[in-house]
Amino acid sequence: MKTGLFFGSFNPVHTGHLVIASYMANFTDLDEVWMVVSPHNPLKNKKGLSNMYDRLEMVRLATEHAEKLKVSNIEFGLPQPSYTVDTLAYLKEKYPGRDFALIMGADNLVSLHKWKNYEVILNNYRIYVYPRPGADLGQWEKHPSVVITDTPQMDISSTFIRKALQDGKNVRYFLPDPVLHFIEGKNMYR
Repeated sequence: MKTGLFFGSFNPVHTGHLVIASYMANFTDLDEVWMVVSPHNPLKNKKGLSNMYDRLEMVRLATEHAEKLKVSNIEFGLPQPSYTVDTLAYLKEKYPGRDFALIMGADNLVSLHKWKNYEVILNNYRIYVYPRPGADLGQWEKHPSVVITDTPQMDISSTFIRKALQDGKNVRYFLPDPVLHFIEGKNMYR
């Protein structure tokens, strides 16, 4: 079973995330995609992060009818901040029969050298990369562990959505309806 791991804060999860996850699950050789909700990305500021359980619930709501998409809270029980290399080692031990791969944007691949033990990741895992505007992959395009995909690009970010909600804008088609109802019900990002 080839499982793609799509890590993210998902603060909140939006249509762009779902397009990426769905593309990877249905248009590559991956059998399924786990959307891994990260409690705290060490390269991001924790200050503006919503409660991890709320973010997890939003991803659950967004993917409840998606056959090949699963939600994972695996990092909730691991030391924080979460380092991908540590999570991968834990997953490999817990699910020895699975072949895990990483899913990341071209912008993250360009900064991979800043990640803890990134060489271990490159040597042991395939990385499925979706395009990002302005990201120059350079030498990464030819790396044997890197799979460049033709995932459709959507220039939507969680930052954009949080700002729009703060400004009272209608974000209906940027998020799945159940996620929007959840955000409105909890008065999040206002």
